[in-house]
Amino acid sequence: MHYAASIAGMAFASGFLGICHSLAHKLGAAFHVPHGFANAMLICQVIKYNALDVPHKLPSFSQYPYPDAKRRYAEIADMLHLGGKDEDEKLKLLIDAINKLKKELDIPMSIREYGIPEKEFMSKVDEIVDLAFDDQCTGANPAYPLMKDMKQIYIDAYNGVYY
Repeated sequence: MHYAASIAGMAFASGFLGICHSLAHKLGAAFHVPHGFANAMLICQVIKYNALDVPHKLPSFSQYPYPDAKRRYAEIADMLHLGGKDEDEKLKLLIDAINKLKKELDIPMSIREYGIPEKEFMSKVDEIVDLAFDDQCTGANPAYPLMKDMKQIYIDAYNGVYY
């Protein structure tokens, strides 16, 4: 089991995971949230952020020569036969489908709903933003985030804001 876990860890470490994992790592560590739940509570806000037409900065990895995340999310929506007339509508339908699945699986729709008190969350948010910014997954995100962007993603995820 340890051998398999090590191989899985190496695969994840080289998988260009992005800020959903960076943010989830630190949310989980600070508030004892299982990693899968943390990712699920952040994914819609991260998708919205990554789909910016003009991100503040692109990462230095060669697989991102220009902003392309919105098109790729639209492709996922097409593969799932979600409909939509353009990339913006397909993005919204994808986020709606993810939220529907989270409800079906009884996954909290927000960090607040998970049960973390607002005062406790807000007292730690700046610290976990600093830590998440330095996480090894952050540099692989398709839109390189500013720390204020990461904080806003956390706050939106805390409040369940998707659009």
